[in-house]
Amino acid sequence: MKRIGMTQRVEIISSIGERRNALSQEWSAFAKECDFLPIFLPNDKKLAVQMMEELKLDGILLTGGNDLIPYGGDALERDETEEYLIAYALKNEIPLLGVCRGMQMILNYFGVPLQKIEGHVRTEHELDTGDLVNSYHSFGAISCQEPLVIKAICKEDKVIEMVKHRKQEMYGIMWHPERYHPFRKSDIMFMKKIFQI
Repeated sequence: MKRIGMTQRVEIISSIGERRNALSQEWSAFAKECDFLPIFLPNDKKLAVQMMEELKLDGILLTGGNDLIPYGGDALERDETEEYLIAYALKNEIPLLGVCRGMQMILNYFGVPLQKIEGHVRTEHELDTGDLVNSYHSFGAISCQEPLVIKAICKEDKVIEMVKHRKQEMYGIMWHPERYHPFRKSDIMFMKKIFQI
C-alpha cells in the first residue's frame, strides 16, 4: 500500500498557550477510500523530511487550513515545513498534491501572487471544464507563471482552481475532495493517478 505524507493545520489554543497539529477525520476516511496509508507529518521541517526519508514515503499531500504568513497567517512553522516539502518533492521527483491552502503554498513557492477574493467561502461553483466543485477559500490567484500551468479556472470570475507543474507530478487544486459525502469517484481516480495507486 502506498504511504502518503500529509501535512496538518496548526490550531492555536490561546487559553492554554498551546499550538496543536490537527487534521480533519474526513482525510483519514478519504485516504482509506483511495487505498493509501496516510502518514501525518508534523509542522517541523527537518522532522517531516526525516520521516519522508526513513519511512520511504511515496508522495506528499499538502492539506487545507491556515492562511499563509504573507497573507495574514499565524502558522510560520507550517509555511516553513510545506516550503521545505515542496523543495524536497522537486529534488527527489516525488508526487505532490496541494489542496486549497496547499495549492496556495505551491503558487507562493513559485512566486505567483495571491489576492483576496469574494464568493469562494462555503459555496460551489462551476469550472471551465464543466465540473462543479466546493469552495472554502478567501485567497486565490488570477494569473500564473512557469513552471506552473493552469488546468482549470472558475467559470464565473476566472480565479484559478487547478494548476500542474509542467515537468513533474505536482498538482494544486482549490476544492476539498475530503469534504464530499459520499466521496466523488472523480476525486478518488485523480488521487490514484497522481500517486500511482
